[in-house]
Amino acid sequence: MKIKAMKLNSRIHGAVDYGVVLFLLIAPSVFLLPQITSYFTYALALIHLTLTISTNFELGVFKIIPFKIHGHIELIVSLAIIAVGFYLGSIEGDLSKHFYFSFALAVFLTWLITDYKGNIRTNVT
Repeated sequence: MKIKAMKLNSRIHGAVDYGVVLFLLIAPSVFLLPQITSYFTYALALIHLTLTISTNFELGVFKIIPFKIHGHIELIVSLAIIAVGFYLGSIEGDLSKHFYFSFALAVFLTWLITDYKGNIRTNVT
């Protein structure tokens, strides 16, 4: 028996991306993150929003960045966020470290289950 792995298509991935932006904007208040961690989280939300609206997929606005490149960026970011977790944890404590380690894992898992090579319909009406 062959088990087929679930893959997110570009439309669902786009919806997840906008959800991530919202999550990052409310996380500092919900989790009572320390000040520097909160500022970094708000900045990351704006960066992720910029990436999402600039991606050439169904939910992109400007459609500049190919979806495959979007995927490469998210993989790099997921790994870089681990370093951010160590840094913020060293200056603001375990809450910051655990928040960013968990966030890095979520970004990596999303990257892992997304089909960045699938067909993208950018002219959706």
